[in-house]
Amino acid sequence: MRACYLHQTTPYMKVGIVDYGRGNIRSVENAFLAIGADTLLVTNPEQLADVTHLVLPGQGEFGDCAANLKSQGMFEAICQWTAQDKPYLGICVGYQLIFDASDESPEAKGLSILPGRVKKFPDVGLKIPHMGWNSITPRNHEDALWKDMPEAPYFYFVHSYYPEPSNDQHVAASCDYALPFAAAVRRGNLVATQFHPEKSQHNGLQLLKNFLAITS
Repeated sequence: MRACYLHQTTPYMKVGIVDYGRGNIRSVENAFLAIGADTLLVTNPEQLADVTHLVLPGQGEFGDCAANLKSQGMFEAICQWTAQDKPYLGICVGYQLIFDASDESPEAKGLSILPGRVKKFPDVGLKIPHMGWNSITPRNHEDALWKDMPEAPYFYFVHSYYPEPSNDQHVAASCDYALPFAAAVRRGNLVATQFHPEKSQHNGLQLLKNFLAITS
């Protein structure tokens, strides 16, 4: 086990990062290693027995990512994990996949963990994809997810589509680009962000620390 301040102050934990051939797997892994977490690259459901926190990164096309998860047997495994309210973090497309469907891949079905649909940004004269730094507005500053962050923290975004949750109570933070959209959601121990914590320097690492403080 890695000797570090994190393990000295918290119960044993291991972060499982789903490796399904898409996403910034190494960048996400390196970010968790930087804050002292033990990690495991997960490629099959059997490995979930060895982890306490599950992370689904994402980069690429919604339907392609969903198909890759299904081919590994991870599609249903993630549904079962979140149904048990175990700590889950979805990033970018890993966020979008928790909803029912996406305009990017109308024929593909999402995980349907939360009700909602992923939509494309409207053409209002802004550059698409939405790429670069932008501030978010947390819905509840008392939520431990935003512990030790500024009132309107900045994070790094790269996306052309945005989720629209059906239940507004699931929205944990909003961002404004072309229109206000849900930059993050939370339901119990499930957290998902459209931005990339692993690319967001101090605020991103702080969010990962706060996620690791979630226990089921």
